[in-house]
Amino acid sequence: MIKKRITTSLAGLVCAMVFAGHVSASNWQQESGKITHQEQLRGSITPERMWWDLIHYHLNVKVDPETKLFSGKNIMTYKVLAKGERLQIELQAPMKLEKVHQNGKALEVEQDGYSYFITPASKQEIGSEQKITMYFSGQPVTAKNAPWDGGITWKKDSNGLDFIATSNQGIGSSIWWPNKDHPADEPNNGVLISVEVPEHLMDVSNGRLIKVEDNKIDKTKIYHWQVVNPINNYGVNINIGDYVHFGEKYQGEKGQLDMDYYVLRENLAKARKQFKEAKRTIEAFEHWFGPYPFYEDSYKLVEAPYLGMEHQSSVTYGNGYQNGYLGRDRSSTGPGLLFDFIIVHESGHEWFANNITNKDVADMWIHESFTNYSESLFLEYHFTKEQAFEYVRGQRMNIGNQSPIIGEYNANRGGSGDMYDKGGNLLHTIRQVINNDEKWREILRGLGKVFYHQTVTTQDIENYISTQSGIDLSKVFDQYLRDIRIPTFEYFIKDKVMKIRWGNVVKGFDMPLRVTIAGKTQWLAPTATWTTVELEQENPNIAVDANFYISTLSVLGH
Repeated sequence: MIKKRITTSLAGLVCAMVFAGHVSASNWQQESGKITHQEQLRGSITPERMWWDLIHYHLNVKVDPETKLFSGKNIMTYKVLAKGERLQIELQAPMKLEKVHQNGKALEVEQDGYSYFITPASKQEIGSEQKITMYFSGQPVTAKNAPWDGGITWKKDSNGLDFIATSNQGIGSSIWWPNKDHPADEPNNGVLISVEVPEHLMDVSNGRLIKVEDNKIDKTKIYHWQVVNPINNYGVNINIGDYVHFGEKYQGEKGQLDMDYYVLRENLAKARKQFKEAKRTIEAFEHWFGPYPFYEDSYKLVEAPYLGMEHQSSVTYGNGYQNGYLGRDRSSTGPGLLFDFIIVHESGHEWFANNITNKDVADMWIHESFTNYSESLFLEYHFTKEQAFEYVRGQRMNIGNQSPIIGEYNANRGGSGDMYDKGGNLLHTIRQVINNDEKWREILRGLGKVFYHQTVTTQDIENYISTQSGIDLSKVFDQYLRDIRIPTFEYFIKDKVMKIRWGNVVKGFDMPLRVTIAGKTQWLAPTATWTTVELEQENPNIAVDANFYISTLSVLGH
């Protein structure tokens, strides 16, 4: 029996912000106002989450397109780390958690909003592995404008057949199945996803297809997909449609990678042409970031009835089989039309979001900034460095600088949508400061190796980059992640003397800057106070390197 706890707090809201040239699932916008009770439950590592570690999910779900009903069970395996009394899981209305069993016994469950607190059937011995089975059903929220406002997309293909998919990064995977809905803990041994659909349709989910069962009585088929690597919960997905399959092999850094493509029957010819981009993408990103992180689970590109999203080993695609972002260049510079934005961007998330995952959604810049930056790295690998740099600079027009990139911790609140384009320009600026492209590439590859299949904090990433570069970049991160001001390089020249300083900066900001003075490139070391630079000639021309994301102010002209 499930008891409801009545509270006076409003349910926490997760706001999806659409900004020019959205990329991934939900763009997060930091909420204002007091953190609600539900936000605290969802966003923090509560005592009811702390004492147990996720090992595995076996998610069984039947999807009925006619009634839009999801029903099934989730068998969750966990390891007991310490003494604890209750487990916390989430399932959002209108979905219902019907009952929970352990060792054949019905468990006591207390509901608080969309969080459920489950009392185990017996003493939980430290070090032991336990299982609970959660039964659920309901009509999950329909996405109004997927993937920005998570939920289920119900569409039809041109032949009138059902075309259905999940996308739930912002709102959470608990919108359709019960789970430990916090990014800090991923199932160590992955997930088995069993999806039952009408027999004339196919489900495509994460990992590898290991079995298909026929249910002759109900005229359905059950598709069993196995993921053996840890997986973030929002990455678990289902895609249902009249799919056809083709694939290829890629000889990568860890051997042979299976690359499989599932598209609507009507789009097979277009997909065979456009999906050539996928292999080129893996090649570029293995160069920059190291081996594809999920060889065991393969790589899939799956057509979806919405723009696209980074579901682990099941990247979804809805960009209309064209280059650019729905046919346009987000940077307005030209190079953005040289590649298929959704294939490149969402595949980049396999390294940042899926391999390296934020522990708290406040740090989602780790997902989006690096993946935004990966677009220019793709261009640099397959085209030219000049085009890559032009592209990342062009994205600055999308930056709002209205709120910080980092959100509020322990509240399920992300930072501003600037985590994409501003975050990409932050990384591009850091590359200039390091001033050693090979070292920069080693740092990017090192991130994937050191934090392989881990959840991380902003501090983890900051410390690693500073340590490996040999440069204290803490104030640079503070400026661009935690402040909305753009550093202003201020200078004035009189005769052969140049006065310089940084304006609009956090305390201690001292980022070096590359400039060209009278045709000669050199480095300056501005601080927040005026310093003097001796010049070789009077009133020379000054050009600041445009690859630094800053503004420039000539105080008195020159």
